[in-house]
Amino acid sequence: MCVALMGIYLARVGDMWSTLAQRSREEELLRNGHAIHAAIRSFVAADASGAYPRDFNDLLSDPRASFARRHLRARYRDPMADPGTGADWKEIRGPAGELYGVYSGAAGTPLKQDGFPDEYASFALQKSYSEWKFAHYPSSSMMRR
Repeated sequence: MCVALMGIYLARVGDMWSTLAQRSREEELLRNGHAIHAAIRSFVAADASGAYPRDFNDLLSDPRASFARRHLRARYRDPMADPGTGADWKEIRGPAGELYGVYSGAAGTPLKQDGFPDEYASFALQKSYSEWKFAHYPSSSMMRR
């Protein structure tokens, strides 16, 4: 009897630990995704041409500047990706191959369903992490240039 109760208790602790770990990875996903989104927005705003980065390296060191201009401190990883596969962010690309944003390739269902910042309010309606898109798209006025 005691062994059965101990097994039930340990199973509950394991479930709780798993939930806490998933919530922590979700918070990291939101932080990292927002940092990349903000870096792309900063890259576009830093030059009058309004050009988008070609890849992550452009965010780490802006090739358009004659001095060291960094829009992103490091190449943040996708915390939801399976570490065994080496998978990383999925990229959102524009028509000319420019980097508009990223999203996680993970298909799990998010625990977080509300309380998102305004710019990510649509995340509350999503059923998988892969639907959380961290992107900066050209405005209609930029597209008319």
